[in-house]
Formats: sequence, C-alpha cells, structure tokens
Amino acid sequence: MKTTLAIIGAGPGLGLAAARRFGTEGFNVALISRTQEHVDALAVELTDAGITARGYAADVRDAESLNTVLAQAAQELGAVEILQFSPVPSKEYLRPVLETGREELRSALEFSVLGAAAAMNAVLPGMRTLGRGTALFVNGSSAVRPNHNYAGTSAAFAAESAYAQMLHEALAPEGIHVAQLIIPLGIGGGDPAHEPAALAETLWSIYSEGTEFRTFVTLLA
Repeated sequence: MKTTLAIIGAGPGLGLAAARRFGTEGFNVALISRTQEHVDALAVELTDAGITARGYAADVRDAESLNTVLAQAAQELGAVEILQFSPVPSKEYLRPVLETGREELRSALEFSVLGAAAAMNAVLPGMRTLGRGTALFVNGSSAVRPNHNYAGTSAAFAAESAYAQMLHEALAPEGIHVAQLIIPLGIGGGDPAHEPAALAETLWSIYSEGTEFRTFVTLLA
C-alpha cells in the first residue's frame, strides 16, 4: 500500500524538490498551499515525471481547511506517512522588533505554531494507525538564534521549534519521528548544500536514517 508525503507550503523550490525526491522512492505526494492553480501546476510537472501527485488549496491559518485537505489527500492518495511543514512566512513577519506589534506577533504565531499543530492533529491518527510516521519541520536559523531584525519569524519559529521538540520526545516511543531541519542561509543562498535538490536529499536522509530531532544544513558561526 502506497503512503503519502504531504507538503504544507509547497512551492517550486524546496517543495517541488522534496516531492521529486520522495516521489521517486514510491511515495504519493499531496501539495498544499493557498492557491489551487499554483499547486495544480506543480502536480502536473510531477505527474509528467511519473509521480502520483495532487494539489490542494488550504491556508495554514485556517485549521478547518487544513483538516479538510489532509483528510482528502489521505483518502485519495493513501495515508499520510510523512508531513513536511515548510510554509514561507509573510513579509510582515520579517520586520524589526521595534516595528512589530502585537497583531504581527499574533499572526506569525498563528501561522507557524497553530498551523503546525493543526497539521499534526490532522495526520497523527493516520500515522498511529500505520504504526509509523515522520514529521519534518523546516526552519531558518532564527528558530534557534533570534534576530531582532526579523521579530515575527524569530518569535514564531522559536515557538514552533519548542512545539516540534516536545512532539519528538512524546512520539518517539510510538515509532513516529518528529524532526527539524535548520537552513541557516536560506534556500539557495549561494551554498550548494542550500540548493533545493540538496536540501531534499537531506530531508530524505532524515526520514530514512535519522533519529535525532535537529539537523543543521551547515553549522551556525
């Protein structure tokens, strides 16, 4: 029975590269972002490469829409064995701390933490039924080293990191691996290790071989 990789925040960079990497290993792929046309185009590209993929529109800040599309993906493609949570933060979360108010912080936390919780709550019962599963949380360096120039994301990524680490500790005895990939220079960034295909390979290694919670693409200086 085939199972599914669900990518929250699927785009033409890391999302597409991860879909290709896992798809070539036999996983079906659910591509999730806010725009149906966007994910449909990615799904066509993957289908042309021989990978079973479908696009679903949902907003990470809308728990009901996430629940709906993840349930639909599981029904149409197979149980979600792997969740990749990697939505791209809004520019409003990348402002200096003195220019970031309560509402910006609330929105950032809703995006990164409550969105992650909604996704996990949706897929965890299926993983438990399978008796296995992997959740991959993808973050920048501000998750472990706050940057006052990017206040919203720094606060939200730190909270998401704490949530994911607690999941890692709580779910490991059930055979469900929760892991975090830190990409210090961002996707691309001029370093070959940060290119989408290389990052997708790292995610595959975490899935297939990893047991630890946190992996750094490159060590922070």
